[in-house]
Amino acid sequence: MAECTHLDQVRVETPEHVEGCEECLTSGGTWVELRACRVCGHVGCCDSSPGTHATKHYQETGHPIMSSAMPGATWSYCYVDEVML
Repeated sequence: MAECTHLDQVRVETPEHVEGCEECLTSGGTWVELRACRVCGHVGCCDSSPGTHATKHYQETGHPIMSSAMPGATWSYCYVDEVML
């Protein structure tokens, strides 16, 4: 079974409330679901959203772990190890 080797990079908790995807709010875009970076706290939209800003954040920064920022969701994903947490 695959394991995440990047848990030592987690610096922030998943926010309890978010306004929306940071880039979409700025540009007037829309999103389907939201993801929060566990390294810096950036909130971006999921890959089902037009902007795919959470994945773009990973590609630009290398921050490996994103968590769902949706109410009631408790999962995270490591882009590098390609594993759900």
